[in-house]
Amino acid sequence: MKIGFLTACLPDVPLAELVKWASKTGFSALELAAWPVESDRDYQAKQIDAAKMTAGRAEEIKGLFDEAGLAMSAMAYYDNNLHPDLELRKKNLAHLKHVIKAAQLLGVELVGTFVGSRPDKSPTENMKEFGLVFRDLVKYAEDHNVKLMIENCPMENWVQFGLPGNFAYSPELWNAMFEEVPSENFGLNFDPSHLYWLGIDHIQAIHDFAPRIFHAHAKDTEMLAGGTYEYGLFGRQVDPIPWKSGWWRYRMPGWGEINWQKFISALQENGYDGILSIEHEDPLWEGSEERVFGGLKLGLNHLNQFVI
Repeated sequence: MKIGFLTACLPDVPLAELVKWASKTGFSALELAAWPVESDRDYQAKQIDAAKMTAGRAEEIKGLFDEAGLAMSAMAYYDNNLHPDLELRKKNLAHLKHVIKAAQLLGVELVGTFVGSRPDKSPTENMKEFGLVFRDLVKYAEDHNVKLMIENCPMENWVQFGLPGNFAYSPELWNAMFEEVPSENFGLNFDPSHLYWLGIDHIQAIHDFAPRIFHAHAKDTEMLAGGTYEYGLFGRQVDPIPWKSGWWRYRMPGWGEINWQKFISALQENGYDGILSIEHEDPLWEGSEERVFGGLKLGLNHLNQFVI
């Protein structure tokens, strides 16, 4: 197992600089953010222009990584693939297919995305619509020698306040997903940080879903006792901030409550030997590129205790 990071935390740093810094710092891989170049949402980046990827540009990028001794662990484009606005959904799906084609040109096996949601339909109806959309997407990925994977973030309050924005955050929903899309080329980008605050046993989930874990995120969670008192489990209601409940927050590995030795041991016990990719969303290590780089170093140093 080796350690990398998702490049979405440094949206304005050119790819060549990221590759050089990652290699010098001791990382082994990058998970490449590939949002549309016109996107302006938070926690996204577009170091890769998937829509304009050519064979020639792909060879340049592969050469850059080869020279630095780095791998490309996956490509990342996380948006709402069930968007209730069908024109926006069409754009999201079209870009996801651009990312899949770019991954094939780059020799990257994995592409990560969200299921998404449409709040005008019930959870059961969402899952049925998911099946219709994703059977086509997974077949498209298979035709391009790529595997598609879903990150298990609930994206609460993203599409509509009070509702999950990504119907892929629990074992119940994973089982439903894999019934709808049983392909062996469809799996999970497994992130324990979301399971932790949801009260779901992330270690048991590794044992139960090991064959579907294609890639793993390293992000920690810190519980805020005062916030639990102030807001309760439903989180901040007055002037809500998406993804900031007030009673928990994401942290760098080692600065929250997840036992990374046990987490990595469970992955290894179940045969996972892929990349452990740090997803930096720690509010204490944001605000400047210097602080983001510093946070990534802290996470790498902590995880290196348990990875050979």
